[in-house]
Amino acid sequence: MVQHTRLRVAMEKPAGERGAISDAPGSPSPNSSMTTGELQEYWRKEKRCWRRVKLLFEVASARIEERKVSKFVMYQIVVIQTGSFDSNKAVLERRYSDFEMLQKNLLKTFREEIEDIAFPKKHLVGNFTEEMISERKLAFKEYLTLLYAIRCVRRSREFIDFLTRPELREAFGCLRGGQYGRALDILVRVVPLQEKLTAHCPVMMVPALCAMLVCHRDLERPAEAFAAGERALQCLQAREGHRYYAPLLDAMICLAYALGKDFVSLQEKLQESQLRQPSPWGFTLKELTVREYLY
Repeated sequence: MVQHTRLRVAMEKPAGERGAISDAPGSPSPNSSMTTGELQEYWRKEKRCWRRVKLLFEVASARIEERKVSKFVMYQIVVIQTGSFDSNKAVLERRYSDFEMLQKNLLKTFREEIEDIAFPKKHLVGNFTEEMISERKLAFKEYLTLLYAIRCVRRSREFIDFLTRPELREAFGCLRGGQYGRALDILVRVVPLQEKLTAHCPVMMVPALCAMLVCHRDLERPAEAFAAGERALQCLQAREGHRYYAPLLDAMICLAYALGKDFVSLQEKLQESQLRQPSPWGFTLKELTVREYLY
């Protein structure tokens, strides 16, 4: 039984990793006499096996921030794509309580998958010493790296939200307040990271790309707005039932007409979509986007 199971693991692994499994010190050998409990533990570890890492996490610096009623350490996280020069490295800041909330959220769904990943403990005193801050920087770097190595975790809403949601909330707040330039400044920084994190589900990028369209359009930059809309349509992949599909097409028709582009084909797509799947979409694209990331 063990031999058959072991072969299945090797077949499921990418070619470059199969040898590492059979040669790994903890892998069951062909003559293994592992108990049922040991086999279950082995497969739990296999579920958390390392994949080829595409993103690297660095906790580059930290600073102490004091407010009227609180004092905390803000950690600067740098996320870089490996394998090639990354001109869009992401830089974001999170405090200990943000990491703590991520851990709590992940434990609700992935307790078994992350049970062996250590989370830096909170201390009653000494949290602001140089030694403790340096220790935590290294610990948080390792924590994020280990989480990212687990496929189901790195694709989870909890992990993606930790790395992008605060910036997206700020950007959409600026959009609601009519601060389109400020909203774009934030979106230009966070969207490349969101794209790297959501390659498995591009539709997750649609609200942010539509927000970019709205900002560019209201700043009278129709070409940039149209480009953002094209990316959003590509991410939607003709999902006609998606709440953004009809409002996005409607906005793109207006932009295409203003730019002297082919708007007829977009009109036909919208009409065909409404014939196949009639839906009284009541919101314009802007009305839809301003309802995102309220909390």
